[in-house]
Amino acid sequence: MIRVLIAEDHPLFRAALRHVIEGLFAERQIFEAGSLDEALALVTGRDLDLDVIMLDLRMPGSEGFSGLIALRSAVPDVPIIVVSASSSPEIMRDAIVYGAAGFIPKSFCKDEIADGVRRVINSEVFLPADATDASERADWRAPLRDRMATLTQGELRVLQLVACGKSNKIIAYELGIKESTVKAHITSILRKLRVHSRTQAVIAARELDAT
Repeated sequence: MIRVLIAEDHPLFRAALRHVIEGLFAERQIFEAGSLDEALALVTGRDLDLDVIMLDLRMPGSEGFSGLIALRSAVPDVPIIVVSASSSPEIMRDAIVYGAAGFIPKSFCKDEIADGVRRVINSEVFLPADATDASERADWRAPLRDRMATLTQGELRVLQLVACGKSNKIIAYELGIKESTVKAHITSILRKLRVHSRTQAVIAARELDAT
C-alpha cells in the first residue's frame, strides 16, 4: 500500500496528480490538502505513515521554501517532491538543498510525473536533466570526502548495508528501525552526496575507500 499526500491548492492540478498516482499504484491511499495549514494538520494530527508528499511551493500559507521547510521539520522521514510552475535551475537546485527529494515541473506530462514519483519512492533523488546540468556547471558539488563527512552515523550504517546489496526491508530489520526511516536515510544520503541513485552512492563510497 502506497500512501501519498498531495498538497496543492489548485483543484484541477490536484486532481491531475491524483490521477497519476492512481494509474501508478494499484494499492494506494491518497490524502489531499489545499493549504500548508491543512497539510501540516494532516501530517501532525494523524499517523498516516506516508511514503511521499507532493508539495506545490506556491499555496496558501507558504512563501518561497517555507512550506517545504515546515513539512520537512514536521515529518523528516517522509520524502517530499516539490511540484511547481517555477522551474528555473536555481529553484530546482535550492529545493533539493532545502530538503526536497525531488522536483517535478508542472509542465511535465503524465508519464514524466509518474517517472519522478516512482524514482523518489524507490529512494532516488529526482531532478530534471536541465537542473542537473546547471548544478554541475555552477560547480555546487563539494569534494567527495567532504560530502561523505556530512553523513550522520545512522546514514553511514544504512549506506554500508546498501553497499552490501541489502534491501530496505532487510536494512530496517537489521537496524531495528522502520522501513520509512531507511527510505528517509537513503534520500538524505543521495542529497548529501549529490548523486541520483543507490548505485551511484555505493560507487562514491567505494571510490572513497580506494583513496
